[in-house]
Amino acid sequence: MPAIEVILVDHLDRPIGKMEKLEVHEKGLLHRAVTVYVFNSRHEVLLQRRASTKYHCGGLWSNTCCSHPYPQESTRDAAERRLREEMGMNVALTPVFELSYNLPLSNGLTEHEYGHVFFAISDEQPVLNPEETDAWCYRSIAQIQQEMQENPAQFTPWFLHTFPRIPNTLGEFRLTA
Repeated sequence: MPAIEVILVDHLDRPIGKMEKLEVHEKGLLHRAVTVYVFNSRHEVLLQRRASTKYHCGGLWSNTCCSHPYPQESTRDAAERRLREEMGMNVALTPVFELSYNLPLSNGLTEHEYGHVFFAISDEQPVLNPEETDAWCYRSIAQIQQEMQENPAQFTPWFLHTFPRIPNTLGEFRLTA
């Protein structure tokens, strides 16, 4: 995997430097991230299962896509780029909220991120990049909530942390989108 730099930030999302992505996750340093949730016209969430070859959380279900902006790249540009790279989709994204979390991963890495969350509405079918994701599905909010309660280990830690905010935020998003 080629070295990719991410943006180190303070607790207010102000850039304070940059560092190689794996090193940031090994050290648990706070860095900028993007998270995308795509909904279809039936208000279902497009989930992806991360490719089993990913260096962390492979084989786990998560939001439509997520990643990190490159230094000098805006969060929206990064979110749009990763949606194309992971899911083969070109859709308009709307920023909806920001959050910060510090979550240990099963392999000794840490997701300590200041996340920018984007929503989109589309009935476009994804075209998966097999290096990034190996399956997709649409699920209703209620189905996801039930699956998270019955088997949380099938989901990424950041999805488990972020998803509880989605139902209320989606209602607000629909009013303004």
